Amino acid sequence: MSVAIVIPARYASTRYPAKPLVMLRGAGGNAKSLIQRSHEAASTVRGADHVYIATDDDRIAQAARDFGAQVIMTPDSCANGTERIAAAAPQLPQDADIIVNFQGDALLTPAPLVEALIAHMQADPQCVCATVAVRCSPSAYRHLVADQAAGRSGGTTAVCDETGNALYFSKRVLPFLPEDRAERDCGKVLMHLGLYAYRRSALATYAALPPSFLEQVEGLEQLRFLGAGIKVHVVQADAPDWDTIELNNPSDVAPIEAILQQRGLE
Repeated sequence: MSVAIVIPARYASTRYPAKPLVMLRGAGGNAKSLIQRSHEAASTVRGADHVYIATDDDRIAQAARDFGAQVIMTPDSCANGTERIAAAAPQLPQDADIIVNFQGDALLTPAPLVEALIAHMQADPQCVCATVAVRCSPSAYRHLVADQAAGRSGGTTAVCDETGNALYFSKRVLPFLPEDRAERDCGKVLMHLGLYAYRRSALATYAALPPSFLEQVEGLEQLRFLGAGIKVHVVQADAPDWDTIELNNPSDVAPIEAILQQRGLE
């Protein structure tokens, strides 16, 4: 059995059209597209046997093939990354029993977090879907609360039961912490990262389900699983040493390039 990483990528982003092809300069001024940098990051994950890019756009597909990536074409009707990976799954190697969703705009995702996700799926054959969340530092917690107060959805939080399975995901800061407990208990607040690992069966089930009410109002694809009673395990970790900024808006380019340069990534 093998592990396949799939990077979903679409051209028609509402907030940032053509985002996968945006050029980002790393250390030494070397410019590479977002999709290439995400592919390079995914390729450093130990334990992954295959890395693919799933897209509905010929421009992204050609750019990916130009730097040597394997590409799977998917319908433009896919509403989110999980649907796109479900559409790509039949074209993956048949022995790939763990399929990882590595977000195409999350080029700064640390490989050890992906490896921890894979390790959990390998250790627990009953787990059909897992994701990752990091414990909030005081500064990260304050940032989330400030975003919420200003009406911005700056991040997603996860709430888990005692076994580590998700009870809920929200763009609100959950759980609520009184001010006198915020500094002490902020590590109990889990900031969700958009990494997922699935079994093939879970992807097939997901694709057959209609979007749920909570999925639609929160704008969070994983809530379709929870709404159908399918458990999502949350692998918890400490926050990495660098900010895992996603490229969602043009204003994110400069801070991402600064982190690439600080980390010496060409």
